[in-house]
Amino acid sequence: MMIRIVQLTFADAHCTGFEALFETLRNDIRQFPGCSHLELWKDRSRPGVYCTYSIWSGPDALDAYRHSDLFAQTWSTIKPWFSAKPDAWSLDRIASANL
Repeated sequence: MMIRIVQLTFADAHCTGFEALFETLRNDIRQFPGCSHLELWKDRSRPGVYCTYSIWSGPDALDAYRHSDLFAQTWSTIKPWFSAKPDAWSLDRIASANL
């Protein structure tokens, strides 16, 4: 299992468009082979800053998604909307707690 967090920063004019696009695509991404979880978070103090949090069966599943038509179409749509370079982390869970 691998956790993927991607920080995306959008110009204010594109935030509503990004949220709407994510809403239309979230089920397709969640159903992509190897993806078991997907969330979208919005920063409380920095307008335009979002993070996706996803869980993948492993690096191969994430790479397959990143080379898919779904990813290519999504990325080509949102890339011009960025106001900062995206940042991403691939993480392995070491411990968890029930909150």
